[in-house]
Amino acid sequence: MFKLFKYLKPYVWQVLVLLAAISLQVWTSLQLPALMADIVNRGIMQANLGYVWQTGLWMIAFAFLTSACAFLANFLSSWLSMSITRDIRNDFFTHILSLSITEIDQFSTASLITRTVSDIFQSQQAITMLLMVGVRAPLTCIIAIGQAIATAPDMTWIIALAVGSIIFFAASIMAIVMPKFKIIQKLADRITLLTRENLTGLRVIRAFNNQALEQHKFDQTNDENMRLNRFVDIIMSLENPLVSLVFNGTTLLCIWIGISLISTDFAYLGNMMAFMQYAIQVVMSFLFLTMLFIVLPRASVSAKRVNEVLETKPKIKWRSETLGKPNLTPSVEFSHVNFAYSGAEEKVLQDISFTASAGSTTAFIGSTGSGKSTLINLVPRFYEATSGSVKINGIDLKDYAEHDLMRRIGYVPQKGLLFSGTVKSNILFGAPEASDEVMHHAAEVAQAADFIDKLDKKYDSHIAQGGTNVSGGQRQRLSIARAIAKNPDIYIFDDSFSALDMKTDAKLRVALKPVTKNAVTLIVAQRISTIKDAEQIIVLDKGKIVGRGSHLELLGACEIYREIAKSQLSEQEFATELKHAENAKRKEDKNA
Repeated sequence: MFKLFKYLKPYVWQVLVLLAAISLQVWTSLQLPALMADIVNRGIMQANLGYVWQTGLWMIAFAFLTSACAFLANFLSSWLSMSITRDIRNDFFTHILSLSITEIDQFSTASLITRTVSDIFQSQQAITMLLMVGVRAPLTCIIAIGQAIATAPDMTWIIALAVGSIIFFAASIMAIVMPKFKIIQKLADRITLLTRENLTGLRVIRAFNNQALEQHKFDQTNDENMRLNRFVDIIMSLENPLVSLVFNGTTLLCIWIGISLISTDFAYLGNMMAFMQYAIQVVMSFLFLTMLFIVLPRASVSAKRVNEVLETKPKIKWRSETLGKPNLTPSVEFSHVNFAYSGAEEKVLQDISFTASAGSTTAFIGSTGSGKSTLINLVPRFYEATSGSVKINGIDLKDYAEHDLMRRIGYVPQKGLLFSGTVKSNILFGAPEASDEVMHHAAEVAQAADFIDKLDKKYDSHIAQGGTNVSGGQRQRLSIARAIAKNPDIYIFDDSFSALDMKTDAKLRVALKPVTKNAVTLIVAQRISTIKDAEQIIVLDKGKIVGRGSHLELLGACEIYREIAKSQLSEQEFATELKHAENAKRKEDKNA
């Protein structure tokens, strides 16, 4: 929890003013019982009305000063806690963006959302209480005990008894509820996960009529969360009656003992009244401290979860500046690359080597789980190769600065992802300074211009979060337009044409040719028709390259590619393609 207090450094002066305000508030408030004792002992008992008025005016002045200091202290503590929380949340979000996909998967998206919202909020509440109570309560307690001893030393054992009782009750409550807080936060993660999963998969749930199953899963977690929170609330609710018992018992003891002392010395009346107020101040201080110690364990669990993310070091280290000068001619080169996910025994990619040159298209095809998307994700360094090297424009990925590498890559993910905003903001997401002419050209190449022109506000039309107000094919085309508008050295299409119909797919590939003539184009695809014109097709199976060449070359030489083609083409089309492959092979052999 206290690790988060490093965020107080930029606010040193505000903290000093806060401490001064709290100290002055405590000192002035603790003068009031002494002044009251003086009014009784030296004013009322001696029938000195002038002294009563004089001391009373001092009490009013101290009360106003106490109130002003309390207002300033409360304002500053709230302001500081909000400012610190804002800084923590900013750093937290920035740090999440710096993590690699591996670390994001390690925490899970649902957990990161809970930590960003709920855990930081819990930490904020604890910081607010620490700033308000953490200084005021101990200071009040120390000064009040000193004043109580000076005022009525014969009665100080009452304070010791009251404080001991409160500490015992608070320790018992903390021992019971502390282990539950960590479980509650994990259940909050689970609820967030289930909610997010069900909202994003609502269509599938309804299509399979599985609402009852998902409702049952959610109810189980929600009920467990309710039971734990109810148990904690019941235990915590015992605090108020127990403290009231101690508070009232302390008051009764003070009156009882005080009356017995007054019977021998009536002048002790003022001291008894002052002591009673000091005792109440001490009891209230310990009450606030126990509340703080009950809030802190829960907040410490949240703070630990926040720090866990903040202290996670990204496994992928980027250089501040790119080492060396990349070649002007774009290229992608894999040399004996292996990759395995963290903790996995088997490699996803094994001994991958190839070169993709500018002006040519390199396509990757293979069965599900063959490692196509994983291979593509190594190029923008979403994952780090376990061994071997990946070079972009002649420079190893490890020698690139992040901004320098990413500006060279136009990435289109398998699932078209759009951001809330407009059509324009989404197309120019990677090139915000680009002109409208560039935007229109990118939309035309991506075959998106037709449907954009039919929208009410055209390029200023609203796009909902995730692009839910446009179709899957339209999302995909806007994602492709976004990559084109960036004008990168390397285009990566991770099965990006799967949501397009055959006609649009064909038109888009023709339109892409002049745009990508000076760039490297990497395509992951499931359809033979999408990649048959690629200059280099790489066939993957179980993470290994089992075939490499053009469409016709692979039909003649690669059994796996031939099986894929046969499953997608009609018998007549396959026979024709196979015949062309055999003719090409005979012609090649003859020339050789």
